[in-house]
Amino acid sequence: MANFSKSNVPQFSVDVYQNEYLPEGGREVNAIATVTSTGGGTVGAAVSAPHLYSAGQTPDAAVAIMVDCSGSMDYPPTKMRGARDATSAAIDAVRDGVHFAVIGGTHVAKEVYPGNGRLAVADAQTREQAKQALRKLSAGGGTAIGTWLRLADRLLSSADVSIRHGIVLTDGRNEHESPEDLQASLDACAGRFTCDARGVGTDWEVKEVTGIASALLGTADIVADPSGLAADFTQMMEAAMGKEVADVSLRLWTPMGSEIKFVKQVAPTVEELTGRRTEAGPRAGDYPTGSWGDESRDYHICVEVPDAELGQEMLAARVSLIVPQPDGSAQTLSQGLVRAVWTDDMSASTSINPQVAHYTGQAELAQVIQQGLDARKSGDMDGATAKLGRAVQLASASGNEDTAKLLSKVVDVVDAVAGTVRLKARVAEADEMTLETRSTKTVRVKK
Repeated sequence: MANFSKSNVPQFSVDVYQNEYLPEGGREVNAIATVTSTGGGTVGAAVSAPHLYSAGQTPDAAVAIMVDCSGSMDYPPTKMRGARDATSAAIDAVRDGVHFAVIGGTHVAKEVYPGNGRLAVADAQTREQAKQALRKLSAGGGTAIGTWLRLADRLLSSADVSIRHGIVLTDGRNEHESPEDLQASLDACAGRFTCDARGVGTDWEVKEVTGIASALLGTADIVADPSGLAADFTQMMEAAMGKEVADVSLRLWTPMGSEIKFVKQVAPTVEELTGRRTEAGPRAGDYPTGSWGDESRDYHICVEVPDAELGQEMLAARVSLIVPQPDGSAQTLSQGLVRAVWTDDMSASTSINPQVAHYTGQAELAQVIQQGLDARKSGDMDGATAKLGRAVQLASASGNEDTAKLLSKVVDVVDAVAGTVRLKARVAEADEMTLETRSTKTVRVKK
């Protein structure tokens, strides 16, 4: 892990939004922590000139692209062609000096480039060699994504860098290894590299692809038409090239008698973090957030505090952003405080903070979409109508227009405000899978 001096670390800030007032007997404190990183270079060099670093700056990253080469990638042939073109486009976006490799995935994982258990160092020559190697890719065999991830881990760990990132492209279900084997691979790779996952076409399993991205703190999406792969891969690689700080954790300290009820990322997507806590000393725990560039994310923190008398106030939690150091210590990048104040002022204690209310609704939106689609698949049409109607209502109220549009391809909206909908008799598989894959995407609070 790199030693992050102030010269090469973006500036982090933590802003806490909450209603700190509790009624008599109140014990639950909710807060939204907005974490912002600026100066990391995601907007700028990574996008406009991906091969250029500022003077004296050495790339501190390694990437592995895992391309599905199973037999189904030949049906239709545009799928394999699209995958090759997309991988070529991603290679073009790799900055000079970044370590990289391409892996061909079937029921086994094979090194496509550079081979022999090595990573290449990106420059004009190695990028061209990698694209030449891609032209020899052909489809055949099964799908065992866990083997791809383990090979990526071995290759990425051979580089002395702090940012390690993978990209997985698959078009089918993970049929040639058990769910337990895939989960074991994800557990082995978690915390070692981050990974984006993409499903192309409509023959893959949404929960498998989103599960990979969730476990490895990356993004997941559908590319229903193979012609859209190149643009998507380019965007993914540019985002990866803009990451400057790896292994950032949200450290929560609570005083004696207080307990963290849950921690979840709520923007730009909903991601449950509660179960990923690792202990970090007395009454402190770390929650992983992955790698950062120029970006902002929101986290919902819920703390249960001990009962107190009216007029008392206390520190309910301290929120810190930390990165590990080579000597085992942690560098604190920024801090914020969550407070609790007991009052008999009813208007103060019953007011819900707008950010907390908004993201509570966004988390429910993600949940009811999943529940509605699951009910629809199982034949429970009344349950599906009720859940997806609630989803339409929440999307409308929060201004989540992208999700509202995706919902309108699955249901006919009679009254968005009331959440009155009718299930469509026929729904394109790609539309249903897109809604499921993107159900966790949120919008921020309207200013």
